[in-house]
Amino acid sequence: MAASTTGLDRSAAITRSLLGWGVVAGPFYVVVGLVLALTRPGFDLSRHALSLLTLGDLGWLQRGNLALTGLMVVAAALGIVRAIRNGRGLAIGVLTGVDGLALILSAIFVPDPVTGFPPGSPGGVMSASGILHLMFGALGFLAIAAASVAHGIWCRSLGDPRSASVSFVLGAVVVVGFFCGAALATSAVGITLLWLAVLAQFSWLALASAQIYRWSPHPLYTQR
Repeated sequence: MAASTTGLDRSAAITRSLLGWGVVAGPFYVVVGLVLALTRPGFDLSRHALSLLTLGDLGWLQRGNLALTGLMVVAAALGIVRAIRNGRGLAIGVLTGVDGLALILSAIFVPDPVTGFPPGSPGGVMSASGILHLMFGALGFLAIAAASVAHGIWCRSLGDPRSASVSFVLGAVVVVGFFCGAALATSAVGITLLWLAVLAQFSWLALASAQIYRWSPHPLYTQR
C-alpha cells in the first residue's frame, strides 16, 4: 500500500490568510477608535462622530487607524475574489474593495471641525476636504451595503438562507444608519445611528469573511 503524504496548497493558504483580515479589521478599528475617543481632550462620544478624531495634533493616530483598517478590508476583498471564482465573487470582492479604498481616502481627506472639537474650534466651516470626506464615507457605506446584498444572493445560491438573511439585514442597517445618522449628526441620536452603521459594516465583513473562509478549500491536503 502506497504511503500517503500531506501537502500544502499555497494558493489556498494565501486566500484564507487574506480572508482572515476581514475578521480582524472591525475589532481593530473600533478598539483603537474608542481608545482615542476616551483619551482625546474635548471629544464627546455622544456628540462627535469618530471621524473627527482625524483632526488636531493627534489626528494622525485616527488617520492611521482608518488607513490600516482600509488596507485590511482591501486584503479581505482580494481573498473573496480568490475564493469565489465567478461573477458573484468578483462583485462581492470589488464592492468590498471600494469600501476599503474609501476608508483610506477618508484618512487623507479629513472632515471639517465642529463647534468644540478640536478644542476651541468655532465650527461652521465647509472645505473641499470636508466635502470629499463625506463623499468617500457615503461611497464606502453604499459599497459595503451592496456587497452584503451580493453576498446574500450568493448564499441563497448555496442553499444557505440564514447567512443570506443576515447579510440582507446588515446591509439595510448600514444604509439607514449612515444616511439617517449623517442627517442628524449633531445629535446623540445621529451619532448612535452612525455607530450602528459602522458596527453593521464590520459585522457583515467579519461574518462574510468567516463564512467564505470555511467554505473555501483547506490548504492542507492528503495525497496517496
